[in-house]
Amino acid sequence: MKLSLATVQFALLFAFAIGHEHSEETQMPLGYVKYPYQATYPGDDSVTADSIFSGITTFARLPWVQCLGKNKDEGFDIAFLGAPFDTGTSYRPGARFGPAGIRAGSRRLTLYGGYNVPLEVNPFLSGLKIVDCGDIPVTPYDNAYAIRQIEEGHKELLHRKPFTSLGNDAATGQPLLPLSIDGKEHPRIITLGGDHTIVLPLLRSINSAYGKISVIHFDSHLDTWKPSVFGGAPSHQAEINHGTYFYWASQEGLIKNGSSIASHGAIRTTLSGPADYENDDASGFQRIEAREIDTLGTDGIIKKIRDTVGDTPVYLSIDIDSIDPAFAPATGTPETGGWSTRELRTILRGLDGLHIVSADIVEVAPAYDTNAELTTMAAADVLFEVLSVMAKTPLGKVKVLNATDAN
Repeated sequence: MKLSLATVQFALLFAFAIGHEHSEETQMPLGYVKYPYQATYPGDDSVTADSIFSGITTFARLPWVQCLGKNKDEGFDIAFLGAPFDTGTSYRPGARFGPAGIRAGSRRLTLYGGYNVPLEVNPFLSGLKIVDCGDIPVTPYDNAYAIRQIEEGHKELLHRKPFTSLGNDAATGQPLLPLSIDGKEHPRIITLGGDHTIVLPLLRSINSAYGKISVIHFDSHLDTWKPSVFGGAPSHQAEINHGTYFYWASQEGLIKNGSSIASHGAIRTTLSGPADYENDDASGFQRIEAREIDTLGTDGIIKKIRDTVGDTPVYLSIDIDSIDPAFAPATGTPETGGWSTRELRTILRGLDGLHIVSADIVEVAPAYDTNAELTTMAAADVLFEVLSVMAKTPLGKVKVLNATDAN
């Protein structure tokens, strides 16, 4: 009987507690939201952490579309595209496995839903069609041919009609006009390298739609070296490598002179001498040294970048070695004294609002990574920030009326 009474008492206490809690909830002010930043977000309460290891490994578990094969007519807004090329390296090869490694490192990006808290956006629920197009078929035997394959593969996707039209400006309601020189709308492509040589054919492709382009370049190295200095140029093909591609891009008129940031993502390389900086200046680049983060901080570096590129269309190139090897050891030419993963991600978020037409991440060589996949995860997280910035800012602008137009 005592046991029965104790049970009844416990049941009464539990019922009172539940009722009391419910009473408190019903007395909350009308419209009260405990977590306002998530209050009406379309991804709220959707299932997460579900079957993240099933299926083939695409970037962030995005749909796989054979953009260069049987799905060559399918439209998209942002595509991830691999360029498995690493025969332009000077130190450690292995970046041909970068695309596969980065995709493996990205599996957990949507583990909790994909909402980017600092940028207040979930790029995967932004209304854009985002896909993984797989890799460009790149030969490992002929550099000249491989570089042509990369340019043609990228250009074929770049000139595809986007799945979503620009529409109207959110603030004014006016129609948005494309930023391209051909007057057409173009999708955006995020390329998974590959060594940094791939940026030359990528910029050639970008030039076909946007003309001369501003470049934001995160790297520990200049990559504007004269071929006669970097490698000695024993042959014409040897002149084009992962340390000279920006030199050639400048010579070919692919870069807006004076409107580019070069190697500002932690430049800290040794030089053949001061003449290397003079050549870098002549190629149209400005520099932010890695050590400047100690004096400027991330906010100062962001300001320096934005003041330089302004509101122009910009191409973003990220060498994983801009991050210190303590955080990202798996790269072809590691340099100590770099930025942390957190610092680089903060700076990338600071590019919010810029018109990034396309981007890449390069020099990820998974064979040199730790068992914890530090580098490939860092590369995937860096691209998550880039994707988030892209998703927030359409590649269009409102036409500015002058006096003639008004009349």
